[in-house]
Amino acid sequence: MINIFIGYDSKEKVAYNVLSHSIIQNSTKPVAITPIALNHLKDDFVRERNSLSSTEFSFSRFMIPHLMNYQGWALFMDCDMLMFEDVSKLWRMRDDSKAIQVCKHDYIPKEKTKFLGQPQTAYPKKNWSSFMLMNCNKCSSLTPDYVNRASGLELHQFKWLEGDHLIGDLPLEWNWLVGEYEHKDDVNNVHFTKGGPWFEEYAKCDYSQDWFKNLEESNGSGV
Repeated sequence: MINIFIGYDSKEKVAYNVLSHSIIQNSTKPVAITPIALNHLKDDFVRERNSLSSTEFSFSRFMIPHLMNYQGWALFMDCDMLMFEDVSKLWRMRDDSKAIQVCKHDYIPKEKTKFLGQPQTAYPKKNWSSFMLMNCNKCSSLTPDYVNRASGLELHQFKWLEGDHLIGDLPLEWNWLVGEYEHKDDVNNVHFTKGGPWFEEYAKCDYSQDWFKNLEESNGSGV
């Protein structure tokens, strides 16, 4: 079973549903998809949201190893993505010598704001944590207590690991940043990091036609 956790935000419900559909439609192996929803984590995740948290799952994503009882592997994905490839191909890339595997972006955002006027902050390792293969038994530092009190940079820059040698590489095509990278046909998964087609101002962004096609299919009208 491929364990997939998707960040859930009440402002982007449709994004969660369409991403889930695209994963299921393209996978050739069974998947278990779980939303990282704050109302499911009330007993353990008590951290208050701050002004720099652009989504409801900005920090709660780091609860995944705890939810997995620090056993096995899990994939985390932001909800503002669209899968084009069979996720089982990614699953076969797991490296037991690593604690996490990510797409190691090296860029500075082109704009200072993103969807809903949220600030587009720049920092080292930006967007690495938006798509993570997590080797949960090597992520034991991510206790609920630590996730609740650690700074945003400590979490998103993986300061909870012994060193960067525990961070494995994934091809950028698994987290292709729409609007930051040039259009490419043979991508595996795109990330509407600035804002997705479900927001009116981004309805015609790159890959929007693919997203709307999946929306129709997920509603039962495109089958």
